Amino acid sequence: MWLGTRLGKITRLAVLAPFTLVVLSLHALSADNPPLPSSAIADKVLVLKGERKLLLMKGNDVLKTYTVSLGGNPVGSKIREGDHKTPEGVYVLDRHNAYSLYHRSIHISYPNADDVARARRLGVPTGGDLYIHGLPNDYEGPTQQLGDWTEGCIAVTNAEIEEIWRVVADGTPIEIKP
Repeated sequence: MWLGTRLGKITRLAVLAPFTLVVLSLHALSADNPPLPSSAIADKVLVLKGERKLLLMKGNDVLKTYTVSLGGNPVGSKIREGDHKTPEGVYVLDRHNAYSLYHRSIHISYPNADDVARARRLGVPTGGDLYIHGLPNDYEGPTQQLGDWTEGCIAVTNAEIEEIWRVVADGTPIEIKP
């Protein structure tokens, strides 16, 4: 009897532990990552693919850091259309899209001249139409990150894209590093 009761408690703890960790992690994240002030303006976006981080920069200062989802095949630079890779290099966030299929989105100016030249040498299409964006408009699951799932875009939560949308103007440079 004691062993059965003890195993029942252990089973309940094993089942509840992941949910508890998620709740505590989200609480800790929100406490450590308060919203940016309404006056905040980023002058650069830095993406560290290997760390799955997007940093909003003002000069040399980090305004805020976000965890991101990348293309479903994230290691290495984007070579061609359909490779599910997020590009690496220097681009510009050139337009905001309020009518996105992914809550809101900000367009990345991929491909740049180097990307076009590489694709031409390889005889493959570069692809394009890459964005920083939120979750799909028809998504009804949890609001947290989903792992690497995009076609090559950089995805954040809907609340995070709202904040990024507000503090990043058209023409802001974005550097995407491995």
